[in-house]
Amino acid sequence: MRISGPHTHENLVLFFLHGPSQPGPVPLTLEEALAKGNVHLKETGVVSELSIENIGDHEVFIQSGDIVKGGRQDRVLKASIVLSPKSTAIPVSALCVESGRWAMRGYEDARRFSESSRGLHDRAAKSAIKRSYSHDYVESRHGQSFVWSRVAASQDSMQRSLGRPMQAAASPTSLQLSLESEDLDKVQDAYGQKLSPLGGSETDILGMIWAVNGSISGAEVYPSNALFRKMYAKNLRASTTEAISEKASQASPAPTPEAVEAFLAAAEKGQLTEMDLPGAARIATRVSGNVVFSEARRADGAWVHRAYVAEHA
Repeated sequence: MRISGPHTHENLVLFFLHGPSQPGPVPLTLEEALAKGNVHLKETGVVSELSIENIGDHEVFIQSGDIVKGGRQDRVLKASIVLSPKSTAIPVSALCVESGRWAMRGYEDARRFSESSRGLHDRAAKSAIKRSYSHDYVESRHGQSFVWSRVAASQDSMQRSLGRPMQAAASPTSLQLSLESEDLDKVQDAYGQKLSPLGGSETDILGMIWAVNGSISGAEVYPSNALFRKMYAKNLRASTTEAISEKASQASPAPTPEAVEAFLAAAEKGQLTEMDLPGAARIATRVSGNVVFSEARRADGAWVHRAYVAEHA
């Protein structure tokens, strides 16, 4: 594996992880599958659990942190999994990122979810979700109430940075609607113009690692360049939102590639917890210091996604 970078815009720094790319068919992303109507993602009447069915002919990749819009409340999906083609409906774990609403919003269908264009950006919330699959899970620090508190904190930090209210009139507690803000889009575009082309610059890129205000924040890694490219725009949008929300008054030096390599290596040495998930999926979690590492696997043990989250600077 090789690390390239740093690539910097404002307070966001990107590195890329390069290596051999797995051949073969590439799953649809959840965003693609919902847009095509290949996936039915429905309410079950339980906040923490949704039902998903892949009615299409292609595998569908769901990434931990995918936000799904609609239903009775917007949710964030907890685990990375791959849905087989023509699969029966299975339960998927979720957390609410919109407190208070439990009914139809506008013209949306309260029974199902229509899109997944955004990903969770808040490090503390992402860490809590991944820790929920680890040996040291604590409900009060990693559960639903904590995620609600992080949604409110995220809205406040975006508002301070942008100088604009970030609570949408249609649903003030919805993180999804806050992330759809035109004011946020305009600032994100400046980051995207500089950093977006980099994700397609080489065919052996498997992952991205990013740092905010000089501190390594996290990484998203895939077995193939094709899946990396499909997820790059959503991952970049989340990392730019994090950078915008946490923008410091003074610039910080970028981490070195050696520091990035050490971050990845240390995260993979923590105590291992393994769990089986519906749909013949499996998740392996390691907690090392303030970094949580999560590896999503197929039934045969092949990995489909690796995520790293630094809980604090």
